[in-house]
Amino acid sequence: MSQSAYIPPGSRRQFIKLAAASAIAGGTVSPAPALAASTVLAPPKRALRVAHLTDSHIQPERDGHLGLAACLKHVHDTSKPDLILTGGDNIMDAFSKTESRAAELFSLWKKVVADHTDIPMLHCVGNHDVWGWDKKDSATTGTEGRWGKKWAVETYDLPRSYYAFDRAGWHFIVLDSTFPHGGDGYTAKLDEDQFAWLAADLAATPAAKPVLILSHIPILSACAYFDGDNEQKGDWNVPGSWMHIDARRIKDLFFKHPNVKVALSGHIHLVDRVDYLGVTYLCNGAVSAGWWKGPNQECLNGYGVVDLFTDGSFDERYETFDWDPRD
Repeated sequence: MSQSAYIPPGSRRQFIKLAAASAIAGGTVSPAPALAASTVLAPPKRALRVAHLTDSHIQPERDGHLGLAACLKHVHDTSKPDLILTGGDNIMDAFSKTESRAAELFSLWKKVVADHTDIPMLHCVGNHDVWGWDKKDSATTGTEGRWGKKWAVETYDLPRSYYAFDRAGWHFIVLDSTFPHGGDGYTAKLDEDQFAWLAADLAATPAAKPVLILSHIPILSACAYFDGDNEQKGDWNVPGSWMHIDARRIKDLFFKHPNVKVALSGHIHLVDRVDYLGVTYLCNGAVSAGWWKGPNQECLNGYGVVDLFTDGSFDERYETFDWDPRD
């Protein structure tokens, strides 16, 4: 392969395409002896197909609950994954809403999921899933039993807001991105306890076992620069609520563990892929696109599909589904 050809880390499909193109070019590139043509033509077995549904923002308004149902039908009929990962912001908002409104949204989400899928699902907590941090608008005091992340952890049946599990030869790490900042606001980071846990978990994971990371807010993203029009002030300014403010610290940790292959996120309601230091960061759009109003910039209603292979490689794509926005 010529030195000018670039293969995104972990992308098996791109490798095969480039290898085939080199062969067609008339032998200008000779395969290394250890990489016979039969090796390229016999890809590793797919271990698991994951559907990544993020930012559903379910609500009765604009028939958001029917939109999620339509998405789940597409997942069942078209993608047929072995596992669904939800990327947070499953409900429109609990952050600034009263207890009764939060109860309505969590109950609606549970009903749609129960009625429309039997595929195993595991979840990540998003900022809109956190109840009452905006105390003024939510009319909370902070002493309520399910205040903060407790309600989401309970509803999504999580051991806590961050956790890890193994499936089909891969190790999955689900992070909690959302932490208080500036009174009633939030920022994206890992607190000290979670970062120490992450470092210990990666250290305990066998080096040969590939790792997938799931967070709500992107650790590293290109499309965060296009969330809004903040460059109008003359400088790019990506707030800590749009992308992990501790991204440097996390990427330094990942660099010590080459088995970290892919990191999934949502939050921005845009789609991108960033390959950096051996990790592929995928921001996988939004089920709700523009909050059920139609597209958000170029992002249509959809979800990510990630095929994980036994050798630690993967393929990925963004699947869209038909949805007519409601007033």
